Amino acid sequence: MKLMIASDLHGSAHYVKKFLDRYRAEAPDRLLLLGDLLYHGPRNPLPQDYDCPAVADALNAVRDRLLTVRGNCDCEVDQMLLHFPILADYALLEVNGLTLYATHGHLFGPDHLPEMAGPYVLLSGHTHVPMCEQRGEALCLNPGSVSIPKGGSVGSYVVLEGKTFSWKNLEGEVYQSHTVE
Repeated sequence: MKLMIASDLHGSAHYVKKFLDRYRAEAPDRLLLLGDLLYHGPRNPLPQDYDCPAVADALNAVRDRLLTVRGNCDCEVDQMLLHFPILADYALLEVNGLTLYATHGHLFGPDHLPEMAGPYVLLSGHTHVPMCEQRGEALCLNPGSVSIPKGGSVGSYVVLEGKTFSWKNLEGEVYQSHTVE
C-alpha cells in the first residue's frame, strides 16, 4: 500500500491546490491528514490565499481516499464543511507490516508518547517541522507543514511505500528518507 501523509494545511487554498496536484501525481492508495485542515490558529500568520471554504471543497472532492485525525485547530464547526470525519484524536493503522499511530501531536507526540506495546511509528504534525527520530519503541515521524513550514523547513509531505518513508517538497522532490528495518 502506498500512503501519502501530510499535516497542517491551515486553510491555504494556494498550498492545498499544489498539494492536491502532488496527490494526483503520487497516486497513493490513501491520503492520511494529521489535522489542522482549515483554521490557521491564533499563533500563525494568515497563510497565502486563506480560504477555508475553498479548502473544504478541495478536500471533499477526494474524501473517498482520506483518513484524518483532529488537530488542535480543528473543531465541530469545521466538521460542518467537511464531508469526512475529522474529530478523532488518533487512528491506529497497520500498513505494510508497520503499526502506525497517527495523531496531530498536541496530545501525544515525541515528548509524550502513547503507551503502546512493541515497536510502532508515531506520525504527528503540530510543530510544522519535519522529523525522523527513534524514541524508545517509537519511531517518531513528522511530515512538516504543507502551508506554514517552520524551523527553516519547506512545505512538505511524506510518502510511505513498502517500509520506506520519503519526505518530499511540494514539487515532489525527495529531500529525506528513512527505511524501517
